[in-house]
Amino acid sequence: MDKKELVKRYILFIIGLIFIGMGVGFTKRGELGVSPISSVANVLSIKFDFLSIGSWLVITNCMLILAQVLILRKDFKLYQLLQIPLSFLFGYSADFGLWVASFFPVNSYFSRLIMLFIGIVILALGISFSVIADVIMNSGEAIVKVISDKLGREFGNVKVVFDISCVTASIILSLIFFDMKIVGTREGTVITAVFTGFVVKFFTRILKDRLLKVVKS
Repeated sequence: MDKKELVKRYILFIIGLIFIGMGVGFTKRGELGVSPISSVANVLSIKFDFLSIGSWLVITNCMLILAQVLILRKDFKLYQLLQIPLSFLFGYSADFGLWVASFFPVNSYFSRLIMLFIGIVILALGISFSVIADVIMNSGEAIVKVISDKLGREFGNVKVVFDISCVTASIILSLIFFDMKIVGTREGTVITAVFTGFVVKFFTRILKDRLLKVVKS
């Protein structure tokens, strides 16, 4: 792979990350729950609203990077520190997506569902870009890769367990913070977890050849 192609792949990844963040912002606006990996940050943003969800995403993502360092120790590669500025970009993109979505009313359950599914489409489009770019992982995917490599388990299986753990943690935090009430983690979290993968596969199938042609040109 030459430098020109590598640069194009990173540009595609960055565009994808921006879309992923915006997708989180749109699902947040729907107030039916966000993706599993963002669910802890969502609960924290509701309880401690002096920081935006984007800021909490930066914090939680940096904690995942620290976890990678602790697990890998000397095997942690310096280039993986690129996850730090990418975490900030992801967080700012989520806040930007929430700001854009704020112009659309969500005064009924149906409108909230529409906002949720718009968020899922944007999120899935961003993920498909990142998958096609095939350069670096964001911190959420990277920690799963680290754990799966260390345990010798399949990435997909570890990803499922990780997502369930994120949702469980968000529910526990909600029960602690909101007098035994579940806040911020709702049916939208389950819907996002179920449908995002299918939409990612759809976008990847129709965009992969076209984007790779541009990247390699």
